Amino acid sequence: MEHRRLGNTGFRVSALGLGGNAFGGRADARSARNILDRALAAGITLVDTADSYAGQESERILGEALTGRRDQVVLASKGGSQVGAGPNDHGATRHHLIAALDGSLRRLRTDYLDLYTVHFADPETGDEETLSALEAMVSAGKVRYVCASNYPAWRVCRALWTSDRRGLVRFQAVQASYSLVDRTVELETQPLCLDQGVGIIAFWPLGGGLLSGKYAPGENPPPGSRALTQPIFRRSFTPQRLELARELRCIAEQRGETPGALALAWVLRRPGISSVLVGATRVEQLEQNLRCLAVEFDDELMEQLDSLSAASRWTPFR
Repeated sequence: MEHRRLGNTGFRVSALGLGGNAFGGRADARSARNILDRALAAGITLVDTADSYAGQESERILGEALTGRRDQVVLASKGGSQVGAGPNDHGATRHHLIAALDGSLRRLRTDYLDLYTVHFADPETGDEETLSALEAMVSAGKVRYVCASNYPAWRVCRALWTSDRRGLVRFQAVQASYSLVDRTVELETQPLCLDQGVGIIAFWPLGGGLLSGKYAPGENPPPGSRALTQPIFRRSFTPQRLELARELRCIAEQRGETPGALALAWVLRRPGISSVLVGATRVEQLEQNLRCLAVEFDDELMEQLDSLSAASRWTPFR
């Protein structure tokens, strides 16, 4: 497994990371452990979760599964989502992020996280408050590096400026949706990250499963698929994107590959990518994703996929 630098640090993360979104929901504890075992055997070190995944069950399951082998992974989690009914149970405030981190550490059965991510940009909280809270976490040894997720480029830029001006901890990575059906990141966020030495950790590299090969225009989603269990994804399965997925399947068949492997391999080759997060509900799905590491890319294939997905630069996935 290739390992890449996280932003402009010397710290390295696996090119493919394991996303824990399904753990505790579409994948039970036993399935999650089996998936984790296979991921570690394949050389994946980055394991990413969040306190909002499956009502915090994802963190609990990973905490149990990593007992005795915490040092084998780069463990990442996120805070900032709504996790309670109280008025302060969400957001990027000092109050909420510190409480959220402590809860994540308890559930994950560890005393530190390698990477802690602010899950969403908070329109009501200033960058200095958020960054000073993250600074305190790093100074206390509870967090090694910090990341922003779902931030517009201008918020990332302003946060970097605040870090430089105030001498506060700096975002070393940005988590963003990036796939053949969602290239919006290329408009502003990717150029900013390349210029400022910030790594990109891509999530939804298969467009919420759209590019896996199991969806087709005019056909019902397969039973148990994310399009049925999490309707937010099906709302984005437009006719245009379904047609793109169909054309991707044709290209994959010509190459003797799976559409998912081609889609992941394409994201891995985009500028500035530190890691690409892949999720799974079964070991077999993870095996399919791992195929992307063996895809032989050439200029013709890159041009095909770039051309196929060109319009996706202008149409946000969500």
